[in-house]
Amino acid sequence: MFQRNQMEKANYHQQYFRPSCLPALNLRFDTSEFYSLFSEKTHDQIKLTSELTITPEETLLNYFSVLREAENLGGRSCGTVGQARTPFPIAYNFLSEEYQRKLTYEDYFHSFAGVGHTSLIKLCRVPDRKHGIRFFYEIETIEGSLDKRAEYFGYYYGFIQLVNEKDGFRISDLSKIEEDFLCAPYHGWSHDAESVVEVKYGSWCKLIQKRYPTVKNGYVKNIYFRGNDGADYCLIFFTLTNGTDLEIAQFRNVGNGKWKLIKMKPEEECLTEKRRS
Repeated sequence: MFQRNQMEKANYHQQYFRPSCLPALNLRFDTSEFYSLFSEKTHDQIKLTSELTITPEETLLNYFSVLREAENLGGRSCGTVGQARTPFPIAYNFLSEEYQRKLTYEDYFHSFAGVGHTSLIKLCRVPDRKHGIRFFYEIETIEGSLDKRAEYFGYYYGFIQLVNEKDGFRISDLSKIEEDFLCAPYHGWSHDAESVVEVKYGSWCKLIQKRYPTVKNGYVKNIYFRGNDGADYCLIFFTLTNGTDLEIAQFRNVGNGKWKLIKMKPEEECLTEKRRS
């Protein structure tokens, strides 16, 4: 019993308190030749070649590769870091024209305050109810602090929307959410996919007749269950670096072999109704 408890504790610690060991995906432009083409140019003087944005995936891999060694450390300095500020005006041109009208270059640049290095560790296209182009991403950053002469790792995730403009695919929206490495592990079921399904779709919605074993592939979890309404359900989760499982999409199959993308809201549709009763 003691040995099993120790193993469970070790696994729990490894899952929630250890940083990512995934390889970086944004390893393009590893010489200064690419950046020299844009040296000393402002963002409105730069025009990207069509090869950089030929597909949604190419756009994002090139965008994050440009940002890999972009540095905005502010007062913290240890000499030249990476490609310094040169990548920022290049990266800004991966944004759509409409997005640039909403987000000025100055605000875009300041959104990287404290960042000295960025590694893209997860990138996956996800279903979009509006039939748009939507990706999930996760990054690992090295950040500096004005208060301490030290750097630390930061982890963020979010979703990116893309549109096809005349010169290629561009980013039309991007969210960035900080990951919590301390509080999340101590607050139970809401960070674990299997528990989320049991609580939200079982206890709250009374929808689960039978849940099947989780199908896991890397950081992707597919959880299937048979519903009390006679339909089959598939819920897709992505596991973040901090160990939290993030619900990405929901599918329903009424028996015709076709999975339909749906949007259930247990907090609104089930828990609220339960409180009223």
